[in-house]
Amino acid sequence: RSCSKIYRDPYVKISQELLADIDKETVNFVPNYDNSLKEPEVLPAKIPHLLINGSSGIAVGMATNIPPHNLGEVVDGAVMIIEDPQVSTKELMTAIRGPDFPTGGIICGKMGIRSAYETGKGIIKVQAAVFTEGVDNGKNAGKKNPRIIIKELPYQVNKANLIENIAQLVQDKKILDITNLRDESDRKGMRVVIELRRDANVDIVLNNLYKHTKMKTSFGINILAISEGRPKLFNLKEMLECFLAHRKEVVERRTRYELKKARERAHILEGLKIALSNIDEVVQIIMK
Repeated sequence: RSCSKIYRDPYVKISQELLADIDKETVNFVPNYDNSLKEPEVLPAKIPHLLINGSSGIAVGMATNIPPHNLGEVVDGAVMIIEDPQVSTKELMTAIRGPDFPTGGIICGKMGIRSAYETGKGIIKVQAAVFTEGVDNGKNAGKKNPRIIIKELPYQVNKANLIENIAQLVQDKKILDITNLRDESDRKGMRVVIELRRDANVDIVLNNLYKHTKMKTSFGINILAISEGRPKLFNLKEMLECFLAHRKEVVERRTRYELKKARERAHILEGLKIALSNIDEVVQIIMK
């Protein structure tokens, strides 16, 4: 039943879906900032791109910070509302499990996500995804230096700045037992290697890294958007309902446009039919 499958083809250009039917009077056009041309008031988007792409911005007395989400999950959530308009936020969260950050990372706990989805505001903790290599397990104890490998970072954390920060903390002796630090990332993915002393306690070093660096950060969610010309704080269900109402209006306006064009075409065809039925008279009129 999932409508999201139609968007999972890698050859489909999502950008085209944002502009689909824009030439069919589906949205209003308004003057731009200097009145030199007109631009669409909104896009006739077939997908809820505000939730998918996320957004952040600051204005006078207000700010918005919407995290990006998974395309398939968001579309599945919209389908759930279509099938059951009374669906709860808790039920929606079975489809939309949380933000989907492009840099990966691990979201700690669900309370912040639930708060954001129910009220429009919430704070989530995001930490780097790591794994270890060469950790003593009794079989090869002491033969290899243990290593912490960072494979994903929290959203908006700069890798180069993080490495520089870790190096400075080691130099200042705020984090101990780190002997080497190198970036082995390539086109296959991220791999930042933190090599430790043989007798180091990996858990202690990792906890210190989470405490003193941006390997663990907070992301404040504030789902504030413009609705009917006014700023409004949305919860998850309201955001999807607003999108579905928008799509309904777009489809209705597109249908009216196509009906108008069909009637105009029918008027022309009716004239041609009359002309063909009286072809002799038409020819005489033309010859005169």
